[in-house]
Amino acid sequence: MAVKGFARVIIVLTTISAAIMELIDTSIVNVALAQISGNLGATIEDTSWVITAYAIANVIIIPLTGFFARLFGRKNYYLYSIILFTIASYMCGNAGSLLSLIIWRFVQGVGGGALLSTSQAILFDAFEPEKRPMAAGMFGMGIVLGPTIGPTLGGIIVDNYSWPLIFDINIPFGIVAALLTLRFVPNDTEEQLAARKDVYIDYLGIIFLAVGIGSLQYVLERGEAEDWFQDTGIILLTAAAIFGLGSFIYRQLTVAQPLINLRVLKSQNLIASNILTFVLGFGLFGSVFIFPVLVQRILGYTPTDAGFGLVPGAIVAIFCMPIIGKTLQNGLSPIYYVVVGCICFILHGYTSSLADLNAGLEFFTMPQIFRGIGTACLTVPLINQAVIGINPKDLPSGIALTNMIRQLGGAFGIAVMNTYVAHRYIAHRTDLVSNLQESSPEMLERLAGYQANLGVQGFDPSSAQRLSYGILDSVVMKQSYLLSYLDGFKLISIFFLAAIPIMFLLKRQKMDKATMQKISEESH
Repeated sequence: MAVKGFARVIIVLTTISAAIMELIDTSIVNVALAQISGNLGATIEDTSWVITAYAIANVIIIPLTGFFARLFGRKNYYLYSIILFTIASYMCGNAGSLLSLIIWRFVQGVGGGALLSTSQAILFDAFEPEKRPMAAGMFGMGIVLGPTIGPTLGGIIVDNYSWPLIFDINIPFGIVAALLTLRFVPNDTEEQLAARKDVYIDYLGIIFLAVGIGSLQYVLERGEAEDWFQDTGIILLTAAAIFGLGSFIYRQLTVAQPLINLRVLKSQNLIASNILTFVLGFGLFGSVFIFPVLVQRILGYTPTDAGFGLVPGAIVAIFCMPIIGKTLQNGLSPIYYVVVGCICFILHGYTSSLADLNAGLEFFTMPQIFRGIGTACLTVPLINQAVIGINPKDLPSGIALTNMIRQLGGAFGIAVMNTYVAHRYIAHRTDLVSNLQESSPEMLERLAGYQANLGVQGFDPSSAQRLSYGILDSVVMKQSYLLSYLDGFKLISIFFLAAIPIMFLLKRQKMDKATMQKISEESH
């Protein structure tokens, strides 16, 4: 039911802030792993479970948000999730061991998983049907801001404060969001309250989904670190993912009251929009993952610098999204923006791949602007496209599937980037080393220069010669990693090029007011 005035403003601020808060926590820890591992006496590899635990819990809960909203009531479920997320954030910031931190990060992911889909549903409900494209534009800002703010905020905290603040910063926002939800978010309608009495809890379906999605997320998150299918655990969890997801799909298609109505996927438009949403997740999370690693590891920038390097894209996206939402509201076909969005991501990948060892952060300004425009042009139209052509009562299932697909696309993007960069590093290093010949005048000249510099620093000739070869090896390693990361940006361009045919499966009709009014009437 649409609301007006001050209440609508509060709902907009609350839901978008909650979505941003959830998405920030998917990436804010990335730049703090070294500090956390040092403080808790663990290895970086073990500490990375702090990221993995949150992602696994998140991706399990997201597709179930529609079901839990029906079971507990949407407002209650949203409020409980904010409270759980806030309590878990406090416990993470006060964790005394790595194990307790990982456990509370999982709990935090359970609470955070509801904040995307439920925020979107509450926000859409606060607007009249003809104004929902604008609501999609505002919600899209949260989707873009979260992954971008995460590394930036994390970098500032790591460089100037201590890692617990990464989690403690959620507490005041969580408290305010809970109070505002309690006061301003509308209670469930009588129809929604009546529907709660007939909700069937499919425990077996929940188990199948948790096993399937959880195992898949683990494989994507940890596959590269565990050497993929050379590791028995990865093989077993891949089998578990196939079994769990296969069993879940079969059960949802045969049970009387499914957790998620997978029959909504009969909609060609939903399938096409979800494929493109997956590609968007791949490009957005993959690029946000690879950029900070490149500029810190290879170009020597601080975590704060790396975070601020992402800001131009976020600013452009924030500026574009309300404009896109307004033009969609006025009837412009979303297909035009989808085309522009794919082109911009292709340009983002290509221009980023032209960097060299002398590239400053200003070099990446234009590529980041392309990423911001591309994200805005894809996020807002695809949010709208996902709900066109499906029965209004199935909107929660459609929204939950879309958000899950975006998260899986992001996990897939990070996993692929990790693996692809590792393989390309080996290829580039092999190629560079093969061109290093002892008789090469250029190589001898370079080694002589290294030895001369070391001699000036007081090293004896024997040590200087040995160390010069070490310096040469580090130069080769640095150049190999640079080329491999640049190949990662090229892969993003290729991924979006391959997705172009999918765009033409989207419905090209204008989002007229009559259609949206019909959706609204039937959904209430």
